[in-house]
Amino acid sequence: MTSSPSHPPLAFLCIATFVKGEAFMQTCKALGHTVYLLTEQRHKDKPWPHEAIDEIFYLPSESNDSQNLDTMLLGLAHTMRTRRIDRVIALDDFDVEKGALVRETFRIPGMGQTTSRFFRDKLAMRKRAQKAGIRVPRFSSLFNNDELTLFLQNSEAPWLIKPRSEASTTGIRKVHTLDEAWTVVNELGDNRHTYLIEEFKPGSVYHVDSLSFASKAVFSRVSEYLATPMEVAHGGGIFRTRTLAPTDAETPDFLAINDAVMAAFGMRHSASHSEFIRCNHDGELYFLETACRVGGANIAEMVEAASGVNLWAEWAKLEIAAAHNEPYSPPADTGHYAGLIASLANELRPDMAGFTDPEIVWRMHRDHHIGFIVKAEEPERVRTLLDNYMHRIRESVHASMPVAAKPTN
Repeated sequence: MTSSPSHPPLAFLCIATFVKGEAFMQTCKALGHTVYLLTEQRHKDKPWPHEAIDEIFYLPSESNDSQNLDTMLLGLAHTMRTRRIDRVIALDDFDVEKGALVRETFRIPGMGQTTSRFFRDKLAMRKRAQKAGIRVPRFSSLFNNDELTLFLQNSEAPWLIKPRSEASTTGIRKVHTLDEAWTVVNELGDNRHTYLIEEFKPGSVYHVDSLSFASKAVFSRVSEYLATPMEVAHGGGIFRTRTLAPTDAETPDFLAINDAVMAAFGMRHSASHSEFIRCNHDGELYFLETACRVGGANIAEMVEAASGVNLWAEWAKLEIAAAHNEPYSPPADTGHYAGLIASLANELRPDMAGFTDPEIVWRMHRDHHIGFIVKAEEPERVRTLLDNYMHRIRESVHASMPVAAKPTN
């Protein structure tokens, strides 16, 4: 996978709205390839791995409007007169559309705009999954009044009104009555078409973090949210998730539905992070959403603690292998259990000295946050530690803040 006379160095353009993907860029550089970074001006002074980046290009902040996208394409057109770009990598959800647009415009191999919508647009995801026979909560677009009325009359409250292209839980509203639903829909104004509505399905939420190569998942780890992003964002809880082992009884079900989603959505070569719910009502698995990138919120670090597989580094290796038309296989999964806990803190730098368990393999060093990753050979030990830490954090430094309202017009 390194460069050689038969395989000259590749040039990667990494697009990043947030500071992430350091190991991806470092791996590409270590294997002899060129790394360009396209990011926003507001991140100019952030701690990028400059030793692994050949050149950085900057966009104005908030760079998803049409004018800035035109500026991006014009800037890259000038750049490519003297520099070659072989692959474009979107490192975050918010970069997927930009990456697809660049590939389509300059005819660079990789995921195009049609396929990218299945990994970014929640309405496109649901329609595609439903067409492929994959269970999804009942949903509707907000395009047509009659269709929306029919959906509300023939589905069960509560409902979630979601932005189609935001990441995580940003902008989600939970409504319990027809009047409340219509009030929120009308408040959306001219942005109404950029949202959808779906039934809220109580249940246990899981995520599957995968690496796909040649249209096949070659590595996957299943994890269970003990406190979902939705609960944390809207209920002020403490974020917790834990891995399942490849040998766990539930794992095959999640691997099967994740493989079905990747096949239906046209995944070829990438990392992915997908979420599913086992519904309390019927015990069935339902697809919630997916993304063609490494999971955020330090999930990648938890997966690495459990499996020994660094998703960022392996994503770089599989992209290089795909470009060179060579085989790729990830390292063997070490089969351990790991768990992650993270919380806002009411202190700038919370004191973590009291957390001394030998299972702690990672600590969060971020202002007004506290968090840990624990690793053990038994799942019960991971769960015990996460529960213990949740109570200790809640009683000492836990803080919460209301979800930021998303502007409507």
